[in-house]
Amino acid sequence: MASAQKTSITVAAFPAVDDIVKAALQEWQKKNPHVEVKVVSREYADHHTAMTTALATSTGLPDVMTIEYGYLGRFAQSGGLEDLAKAPYQIGQHASKMVPYALAQGRSTSHGQVAVPTDIGPGAMFYRQDILNKAKVKEAELTQSWESFIQSGQKIKKESGDYLVAHARDVKDIVIRTGIPAGHGVYFDDQGKSVIDTSPRFKRGFEIAQQIRAQGLDAKINAWSNEWGESLKRGTVSVQMMGAWLGGHLQNWLAPNTSGLWRSTVLPERIATSWGGTFYAIPKKAVHKELAWDLMQHLTLNSKQQQMAFEKFNAFPALIDAQNGDFFNQPVAFLGGQKARLEWKNTAAQIKPTMVFKNDSVAEEIVNAELDLVLNKNKPIDQALKDAHRLVQRRASR
Repeated sequence: MASAQKTSITVAAFPAVDDIVKAALQEWQKKNPHVEVKVVSREYADHHTAMTTALATSTGLPDVMTIEYGYLGRFAQSGGLEDLAKAPYQIGQHASKMVPYALAQGRSTSHGQVAVPTDIGPGAMFYRQDILNKAKVKEAELTQSWESFIQSGQKIKKESGDYLVAHARDVKDIVIRTGIPAGHGVYFDDQGKSVIDTSPRFKRGFEIAQQIRAQGLDAKINAWSNEWGESLKRGTVSVQMMGAWLGGHLQNWLAPNTSGLWRSTVLPERIATSWGGTFYAIPKKAVHKELAWDLMQHLTLNSKQQQMAFEKFNAFPALIDAQNGDFFNQPVAFLGGQKARLEWKNTAAQIKPTMVFKNDSVAEEIVNAELDLVLNKNKPIDQALKDAHRLVQRRASR
């Protein structure tokens, strides 16, 4: 019987997203019992490498491709992804349902709407309440301005010997994402030209990072390293600024023994920016585009599904309607009973769209290498920014 024939579609994903997709399939397959969904999961970096190769060679392509924000620019420029604004997809008719900045991130000037957001990472500052109490520092002192943030770090170091942040670079990353003009990216203007040596946000970011290093307020450890994990468990670092999803990571695997000690608040100077986020895309050469689109809509436009992903997997919903559930009003025990999700929602609503470019990751590497020379070898900031600009321009024009 032909009707008994099963169609098989593939979703390529990385950890956490793979579990979200698998959990979503129970509901989706009730309506699509004839479809078998294979979830191919690889580690984060391996997944993106495999997808880069698949797009370049048109072999081993999934029907639904998961892309993390950091890779969007590169994948968007490949020309290998469907424009979801066009028929038959017409994502535009759902645009008002999604957080505007995240939808804009999935848009490319030359290739259209190549990806649809499923989760976002509104920026938050996680801090250790016990360390602040010891140093008699109030939350408002951390958030008021970068100057008062540094002063708080001085007090903390004096009273408890703890570091303010894990790495001075973390602070530079936030400052350079402040006040980006519409249509521009972090490193490039709307014409794709580097703004590293002309935009004051880079100079300010480098200066604040240099002050933090000069005063011994950073532990000089990189995020996601073993030392970093240890510092969060032991409470030798007072503040970690990242996406709201860090709260779930701290609770579940980074520092589960520190429940009740952490709090979450806005970033210094109430900066609204985002860390990462996950998107779904359909390769142009995918075999089952209609089914792929149906599953993608279930994953991104179904409020129940988006809420489940947040409650179970800390995937903060890109769907606005899913941000109105009761879950948002519940106190977070790990954060000392704080109703932190409401603040994250508030931040998400204020984030402005930032465009992504093919050479963003190259520019980030170059800028970080120059910052290291400033921090470790006292290279003059103006010279470092000039050199970064020159290198980025050279790489971007290849």
